[in-house]
Amino acid sequence: MKKLYSSLPKALITGLLSLLLLISPSNLHACACGCGVFDTGTLWNFPTGPGGMVYTEYAFSSQSHNWNNLGPSASANNDDKLIQTSWMIGGFQYFWNSDWGFELQVPTASRIFAHTSEDGSSVVNNNWYTLGDMRLIGYYTGLLKNMNTGLQFGLKLPTGTWNASGIDRDTQIGTGSTDLLLGFYTHHHFVPGSKLNWFAQSMFDLPMVTQAGYRPGVELDSALGVYVDGIHIKGVQIQPIAQMLVSNRASDQGPNANPGNSGYQRVLLSPGLQIDIHPIRIYADAELPVIQSIVGQQLISQCMVKLNVSYMF
Repeated sequence: MKKLYSSLPKALITGLLSLLLLISPSNLHACACGCGVFDTGTLWNFPTGPGGMVYTEYAFSSQSHNWNNLGPSASANNDDKLIQTSWMIGGFQYFWNSDWGFELQVPTASRIFAHTSEDGSSVVNNNWYTLGDMRLIGYYTGLLKNMNTGLQFGLKLPTGTWNASGIDRDTQIGTGSTDLLLGFYTHHHFVPGSKLNWFAQSMFDLPMVTQAGYRPGVELDSALGVYVDGIHIKGVQIQPIAQMLVSNRASDQGPNANPGNSGYQRVLLSPGLQIDIHPIRIYADAELPVIQSIVGQQLISQCMVKLNVSYMF
């Protein structure tokens, strides 16, 4: 392990990660509804060798607390009252060898959106289910022989519904944009041969082609975490995980956007657990915001949860 790690200087790893952090705009925020599933920092899809994996994932968030800047704001200041979303994601990952692979993610979502009517006399409830924006991601893992450091590159495709009747663009399940995705991840032992490990990951999302006067904000999601390897109970391997997640997204732009009430920066703490019963892998975490800087008036979630089940072949 020490010999392999020395083949890629620490400065290169740090530099690649820092580059992704630095190329994001200095005024980063996020979409008004928090409409993406924050999926950076998990361990379950880090490749370990040639072969394939299919998986399904469920993620849930309920945005019901109105927020402004760094603290809560009165509900009366926001016409939106509730944005509750359940995501179901199907995925396929395959590596031909220890250098190259790809991943396809196909999300669907069910969303409940409650907001004040135009005349202010009542609360209107919308509920719809649709396909989300698919992601196609390539991997290059040839930086180290053990595949524990890799680059990601791909596209987010405008397959999700972005024009549901009566719904603002920043609350739609799809963005209507084609985005360039650039990512980096690495994970290592703190000390060669130890059970304590660390990992870092970033994913940069740059909208390239947009539709109908709406450009979602540039986004950068990053994670830094630790996990314990090698806890075995009768053939079951258990990995406790602790991670810090940083989510940044620029305000939306365009005539159909609401830049004054879109965009935020947030820091989350996320305890998690991964269980391997080969060839089955189960991953779960909870994502708890500890710092949120909100542009304008937006609904936030107090906790997001995620469960992933994958099968390796």
